[in-house]
Amino acid sequence: MVTKRSGMPPSRPRRAAADPFPPLPVRRVQRRADADLPAEAWPATLAPIAQVLREGLDLGPVTVLVGANGSGKSTLVEGIAMAFGLAPEGGSTGAQHRSYVSESPLHEALQIVRGPGGSRWGYFVRAETMHGLMGYLDATARDSYTRDPVFHRFSHGESFQALMTTNRFAGEGFFVMDEPEAGLAFEAQLTLVGHLAQLGKRRGAQVLVATHSPVIAALPGARILQLDESGLHPAEWDHLAVVDHYRRFLAAPERYLRHVLSEG
Repeated sequence: MVTKRSGMPPSRPRRAAADPFPPLPVRRVQRRADADLPAEAWPATLAPIAQVLREGLDLGPVTVLVGANGSGKSTLVEGIAMAFGLAPEGGSTGAQHRSYVSESPLHEALQIVRGPGGSRWGYFVRAETMHGLMGYLDATARDSYTRDPVFHRFSHGESFQALMTTNRFAGEGFFVMDEPEAGLAFEAQLTLVGHLAQLGKRRGAQVLVATHSPVIAALPGARILQLDESGLHPAEWDHLAVVDHYRRFLAAPERYLRHVLSEG
């Protein structure tokens, strides 16, 4: 079509150029030069942790960690979150609540390399300490700032979804989650994926998630890393063991159940 004004075809809008230096809160995680964590000491005995201490780990806008129980997912996520300055039991940068000291010393051995202009704000949510976090938020509520609901009036899943809609997740920052699918129905997991996908698209926001859920692992645009006894490896969603197992189970549950159920 030709415009009457210029006699030239209307120009197409230019595509935004890729940001060569996005302001990521965490560009890289690596071992501190003065780290005092021997290779024979836990958690350095876990292959994925040893690999990160040896080679470092580059993080993009969205990273998903998957792996079996005991593979080191939660330990690694916890260590990175604490090295960034997040509370080990969840909350924002500088949160002080603590119910029981159980974290590994990994955070003391890690150095955070920040992206140019990267935010220092962050938020950490982990399934196993959600109850304590919600109690802390209710006890320290400042309605004029957060406009929070009373989280303990909700179920676990409802309180998690309510938390995601507060202004804590409305801007830039480093958003870390450990097994957020716990307590979430299928539909709620899909809603969470939508929230995380929006965060991952936001300039200056960064997402790191550890999960057992094939739904959460399907987060669009995420770099998936599989943790196992040999280390930490990039993986495709279609090739994940957890995806394969769920597919096989849903197709024929009896093939799995016969191994765990005793007869008669």
